[in-house]
Amino acid sequence: MRWWAGAMMAVAAGTADARPPAPPYADAVTIVRDDAGIAHIHGRSDADAVFGMIYAQAEDDFPRIERNYLVALGRLAEVEGESALWADLRQRLFVDPAALQAAYRRSPDWSRRLMQAWAAGLNHYLATHPAVRPQRLTRFEPWMALAFSEGSIGGDIERGVALDPLAAFYGHGGAAAQLAASDAGRMVEPKGSNGIAIGPQRSASGHPLLWINPHTSFFFRSEQQVRSDQGLDVYGAATWGQYFIYQGFNRRLGWMHTSSGVDNIDEFAVEVARRGGALRWRDGAQWRPFVQRTVTLQVRRPDGTLAPRSFTTLATRHGPVIRAENDRWIAVAMLNARQAALEQSWLRTKATTLDAYLRASDRKANSSNNTILAAADGTIAYLHPQFVPVRDARFDYTRPVDGSDPATAWRGLHRLNELPQAVRPASGWVMNTNNAPWGAAGADSPRAAAFPAYMDQFGENPRGIHATALLNGTRKFTAMALRDLAFDPFLPFFDQQIPAVRRAWDALPAGAPLRARLAAPVAMLSGWDRRWGLESQPMSLAAYWGEALWRREGPKAEAAHRTIFDWLANATADADRLAALDDAVAAMTAEHGGWRVAWGRINRFQRLDGAIRPHFDDRRPSVPVPFTTGNFGSLAAFSVERQPGQRCFYGTSGNSFVALVEFAPDGPHAWTVSAGGQSGDPASPHFDDQANRYASGTLRPVPLDGVAGVAYHPGQPRPGEAPRRIATAASACGG
Repeated sequence: MRWWAGAMMAVAAGTADARPPAPPYADAVTIVRDDAGIAHIHGRSDADAVFGMIYAQAEDDFPRIERNYLVALGRLAEVEGESALWADLRQRLFVDPAALQAAYRRSPDWSRRLMQAWAAGLNHYLATHPAVRPQRLTRFEPWMALAFSEGSIGGDIERGVALDPLAAFYGHGGAAAQLAASDAGRMVEPKGSNGIAIGPQRSASGHPLLWINPHTSFFFRSEQQVRSDQGLDVYGAATWGQYFIYQGFNRRLGWMHTSSGVDNIDEFAVEVARRGGALRWRDGAQWRPFVQRTVTLQVRRPDGTLAPRSFTTLATRHGPVIRAENDRWIAVAMLNARQAALEQSWLRTKATTLDAYLRASDRKANSSNNTILAAADGTIAYLHPQFVPVRDARFDYTRPVDGSDPATAWRGLHRLNELPQAVRPASGWVMNTNNAPWGAAGADSPRAAAFPAYMDQFGENPRGIHATALLNGTRKFTAMALRDLAFDPFLPFFDQQIPAVRRAWDALPAGAPLRARLAAPVAMLSGWDRRWGLESQPMSLAAYWGEALWRREGPKAEAAHRTIFDWLANATADADRLAALDDAVAAMTAEHGGWRVAWGRINRFQRLDGAIRPHFDDRRPSVPVPFTTGNFGSLAAFSVERQPGQRCFYGTSGNSFVALVEFAPDGPHAWTVSAGGQSGDPASPHFDDQANRYASGTLRPVPLDGVAGVAYHPGQPRPGEAPRRIATAASACGG
């Protein structure tokens, strides 16, 4: 007898521990948790595996799943009130529930089955965990999976539409008081990642190697292995709430996504006039009506009740109108093909060759991600995002173009063979650090002159310079040598900046107060080996100096429409570098009583609770972290957000899920680590059990076969775990 049949008998008998009946998937799914709490899921069919996959995610962190779908569906204001109103409206310019439901009905049978299993898994979790109280989403429908079909950090909608002008255009502008200001003066971690693949000719074993190193906000993804009797066998990181592995590997192929500098979000300024009693926009010689749609949002009041807010949104053939600028209205164009995106995201997890991966990619529904790929047959590749509109090269699409001129309109999409790529390069390696593809494979990289300028807007960055220097040459890599490369402590940003600040100091008059005040700090930096480390005092001073440089120079770079890296390398005055160092010394003295402080006393990892918005406390235990922000060229990235009232730097993003894969003849060998741990529950032993491994870069071997542990079906009580243990290396700030 199945266990839930017994549970129903218990209901009839009136016993207290009765459970609701399980859907048919549950019996076909087993879950085993390894020593790190990672779920290894097996289902008879792909749909069964999806059911188990999402159920296991919900066990680990249902609040993050729910929040992701509140954001994706444009329903966050139902929980957070007025402060989320404009983000919801922005989302609903592109996400219409009725359109998603129609797309679900159009989807192929195999895809609908997966969406049905996804919804059933989440609903079964809620049914069997009555103590869990969702904030709003008490039932999931299959079509909802289409709202969140691409797993990268910060989707195109967030990147492409600013909230403040959106609020001003659609009214109620006073509600925009809580909207984010420009980041120009803050050191913000690049929203991206590192990916490296080593081909057989540069591998010590002759087996391809893949380094998977997303730089995301911490606790952004769930680590899982998902298998089925239909051939699914994939391991990696899934963004909370999604039923596909976003970055990972199967038995024959692995892939890593890095945020791309391709220009695929464009703004079109259209001429507007009242014609025939209605507002219209000019499209060449014609005056066309706007496409209008009423969007009604529910906004939580302070007393907990909901109030409807309705907006009439406008769109041109380019896309929705998002703001006014001078005497024109701005419409934005971007990828919005959710059915294709969900299919592509799933199908690539089952691809075992480059050709199969490209067949899935030909849906052209990946707009923001480069791909670093390695396959067991020896193939390595850099692939560009597949959604790249064809444009008229006469126009500068980095700024709004004349949307009333038909010549500016998109002309379809580039074919895959028209995009930058590096496949099986003679260099024996490919990499991307969110830099331009023109350095993806050293001398064998694609050439910028062969492609339109809109293929990249990022250019080079310090991480790219660092990775290239380490990969060039003839060195052969073992798996652990590749791991060591990815944690190499050299910081090329400071190698570039320190000689300039020394030059500025040398130029000061002998009696200048600044010369005396900065003599020792300049000497410390000049004698530094430019490498991070827990005991390094120069690293602490350099980090404060870097923050001060960003505050001073970031707004200048933004005003000049240049990247901060280009500006600091080529336009910053030496005197400004020296002034920033003076600011840094003053800040350190105020916060720490002096500027000679070991880096490990300042730079810390801390996870206090499961809150989605983290908070920190200098008095509570934390773990020292040696690496630093990728802005300085650290391949292992650790980005901090300074907290009011706290002296230490606490990480919030950077290295999150990290994986190393070797495609050996007997199957892949893999090692991983995740920031903190797998669970969002502070009572779980897997809430922060990986903190020390994370800080030291000590990856753990991944058990892919014969995982030790007690198997259970979704809905059954999860096998017991030992109580949480505080990480042994933790101490308070300054410890």
